[in-house]
Amino acid sequence: MDEGEREKQCFYTCRCYLTDNIFLEDYRLHVRYVTEQQFRADHQKVLRSRGCLTDEHFDEVLQKIAQEVERRQSLNIESAERAAAIRHVYRPLHPHLHHLQESFLAPEFLRIVAYCRSSGADREGLLGMLQSEAAPRVFRLAVFTRTFCQELVEELEHFERSPAPKGRPNTMNNYGMLLNELGFDEGLTTPLRERYLGPIASLLYPDCGGGGLDSHKAFVVKYDLREDLDLSYHYDNAEVTLNVSLGKDFTGGNLYFGDMKDVPLGDTECSEVEHRVSAGLLHRGQQMHGALPIAAGQRWSLIVWMRASRQRNRRCPMCSQTPSLVRGEGFADGFTDGVGDEEGAQNASCVLT
Repeated sequence: MDEGEREKQCFYTCRCYLTDNIFLEDYRLHVRYVTEQQFRADHQKVLRSRGCLTDEHFDEVLQKIAQEVERRQSLNIESAERAAAIRHVYRPLHPHLHHLQESFLAPEFLRIVAYCRSSGADREGLLGMLQSEAAPRVFRLAVFTRTFCQELVEELEHFERSPAPKGRPNTMNNYGMLLNELGFDEGLTTPLRERYLGPIASLLYPDCGGGGLDSHKAFVVKYDLREDLDLSYHYDNAEVTLNVSLGKDFTGGNLYFGDMKDVPLGDTECSEVEHRVSAGLLHRGQQMHGALPIAAGQRWSLIVWMRASRQRNRRCPMCSQTPSLVRGEGFADGFTDGVGDEEGAQNASCVLT
């Protein structure tokens, strides 16, 4: 999709964003809230097993849900206001990072992309160039140079120290930044998805929309002994996810992967995967995963949730229903007002294994 097509394309959010996948950090539980009666029927038993034992505890849970719904309702407006304020007050430390250059990318990554763009490329040939992990369909690949990773972390720390406003990257991570608010979308993450990650994903994940990744959400998260230590078991609002460890020095904090979200938890075995600085892990967005606690140091990770509208237009990955659309800002949650083509219809469900 070129720049002109992107300007014409409107993206949407599913209405379930206000009701589904609400994370209760105190109980390490994702919940759905439509009415109190529905919520009690669906979740009260599990909440009690995790320590929500009194009426006061339950009222606190309801209050936190109300606060999260209110946050989500105002998210687009507040994010746009933050982005405008950041443009006004923030002076980047490394302004050249806002425009993707091939010198940012690891030579091995460029060779992989060149193969994927070639006329004879196929999945088997690509698999021979990647490092497969114990977890199914999780692949490790060098993405960026260490110099780029170091400079990006320096930029993020410079932003942290600035007076510019800051927002949470998502509902589960308290520390990090949304890269679109810092102005990285147009020049860095969009060309990274379109020109480099797209050709790889089209061969690895054709059944998950990998051949039609037309939007994304990119953010960074930070793990520190005094801040967020780990990340609970979850799935992403994405068809394909890239997770790159940017640094700094840390021990522990490995990732672990299970099966797809529709597979019963009792039928799932998790595999642990080491996270290495400057390397990326590519996986299906609907594959369950989490991050173990770091034991020392600090880790920054770059996450790119890549989305395929013709996939999610038929089945929202968060509520598993036909999406009910609300107009959004920017890439929103990657839905469009079209149902897509026949290729999308044939690939409407990502295979479970």
